[in-house]
Amino acid sequence: MGAITRSAANNITTGGVILPAGINDASVASITALAQVSAGDGITLISSQTASASASLSFTTGIDSTYRTYLFKFINIHPATDIADFQFNFSTDNGSNYNVTKTTAFFRVYHFETDQTAFAYDVGQDLAQSTSYQNINLGVGSNSDESCSGDFYLFNPSSTTYVKHFISTVQGRNAYNTSDKNHVAGYGNTTSAINAIDFKFASGNIDAGTILMYGIA
Repeated sequence: MGAITRSAANNITTGGVILPAGINDASVASITALAQVSAGDGITLISSQTASASASLSFTTGIDSTYRTYLFKFINIHPATDIADFQFNFSTDNGSNYNVTKTTAFFRVYHFETDQTAFAYDVGQDLAQSTSYQNINLGVGSNSDESCSGDFYLFNPSSTTYVKHFISTVQGRNAYNTSDKNHVAGYGNTTSAINAIDFKFASGNIDAGTILMYGIA
């Protein structure tokens, strides 16, 4: 017992802080709960939504001044309709209207299963001071194994001084049997706080898939 006590004591500072070497699989057993720990600059899961023949997935709460950056993760977003474009829009009135003016830039990289490749700046997918929905992944297939997944960052949405920047990177397996990676960036041209966001397909429902919303300090 004395050796165990001495070993434990050697891993505690004079201020009472346990050193990393003092915590391992052998020294800690059967933990059922931990006190709340500050995440610092970490990432916090705020909410998630899972589609089931859903017209859209909207986040109308939780986007506020608590965090400076919000991250949305798309996990296997599967369309009900073949060759469907995945898209988004912002709201400044808690989701009553999704019509924020946006200016954006869009490019994509894709590779066919037949080994053809392409890199394209798609001018037709850009928005210039438009309130329309912005596409973030093109032509997603509706076969049972097809979907898209990716990340969407929204920066400082509660600012009443600056426009609202975003960056989206989404990888899809589209209806033409390609690995299709779409990159979109831009800004919502408003100094009003953005407090809601809507994701949907340009045609048909979101048949399945999950979107997770995180806050980053």
